Amino acid sequence: MTTTIIWTIAIITILGALLAVVLFFVAKKFKVEEDPRIDEVEKVLPGANCGGCGHAGCRAFAQSCVEAPNLDNNFCPVGGNETMKKVAAVLGVEVKEKAPMVAVVRCNGTCENRPRINEYGGYASCRVKAALYSGDTGCSFGCLGCGDCVAACQFDAIHMNPETGLPEVDQEKCTACGACVKACPKAIIELRNKGPRNMRVFVSCVNKDKGGVARKACSAACIGCGKCAKVCPHGAITVENNLAYIDFTKCKLCKKCVAECPTGAIHAVNFPVVKPKPAAPAAAPVQAAAAQDAKVENNEQVKKEE
Repeated sequence: MTTTIIWTIAIITILGALLAVVLFFVAKKFKVEEDPRIDEVEKVLPGANCGGCGHAGCRAFAQSCVEAPNLDNNFCPVGGNETMKKVAAVLGVEVKEKAPMVAVVRCNGTCENRPRINEYGGYASCRVKAALYSGDTGCSFGCLGCGDCVAACQFDAIHMNPETGLPEVDQEKCTACGACVKACPKAIIELRNKGPRNMRVFVSCVNKDKGGVARKACSAACIGCGKCAKVCPHGAITVENNLAYIDFTKCKLCKKCVAECPTGAIHAVNFPVVKPKPAAPAAAPVQAAAAQDAKVENNEQVKKEE
C-alpha cells in the first residue's frame, strides 16, 4: 500500500515536471515581445478608460499610438492637445493640434415648447422607452427625458434640467468623450467644435417631419423652410429631409441665420450681449427756440443785404 502511494506521487511529480518543461519551451517559442513604449505612453494618458478615443481603454489606445505610423488618426478627447503633445514626445513624432469639441444637445423641445400628450409609467430609461413607443409628446424625434446621457457621463458634465425636461451640458467639464452621444437612442446629442471664445451656432432640432407637422408637435421645431440656407453667405447650411443643419467647419458665426429663422430653432451660444446705443438727447425747448430765433434773424439779415 505504501509502495503504491509512493509510486503514484513519483509519477505525478515526474509528469508535472515534464509538462512544466514543455510549457516553458512553448511560452519561450511563442512569446510576444511588447514594445516598452506602450507603458510609457499609457503613463501620460489620463487613465479615464472612457472609450472616447474609439478604443477599449487607455492601454489599447497607447498600443494603437505606438503601432501607428503617425498620430493623425489617434486623439485622446479627455486629455486633449496637451496630452497628445506628451504622447508625441514619447514616440518622437509630430502631432497636429485639433480644435476642442463639446457635446451639444440638439433639441429645444422644452415642456413649454413641446406639451405632453401622454404619460410614461415604465422603467426610467431612454433606451427602453424608445423601444416601446415614440415618446410622451407629438414629436417622435426629440429628447425622451430619462437621463441615459447623464448616467453615461463619467465627468459629471451633463444634467437634466427639471424645468425644461432637457439635458444641459457643462462646457467646462465636458471632455467630448462621446459617451452621452452613444447613450442617446434619439441621436439628439452631437459633438461640435467649441468655437472661438466658446461661441457656436447650431440648429437645436432633429425633427424630420414636414414643417406643419413638426411645428404642431413643437413650437420651436425646424420647419425646413430653407430661409437660413438662403441667407448664409458661407454655404454652411444645408436642408435635407425637412431639417436644416449647420456645418461647423464652414460656419463663420455671422448669426444671419439666427435672425432669419422664423421658429427660433437656430441657437447662438456664448455670444456677447450687444447693448443698444443710447438715443441722442432731444434739444431742450429753450435751446430749440433760441436756435429758431437765430435762424430767423439770419434770414432777415440776408434779405436786407440783397
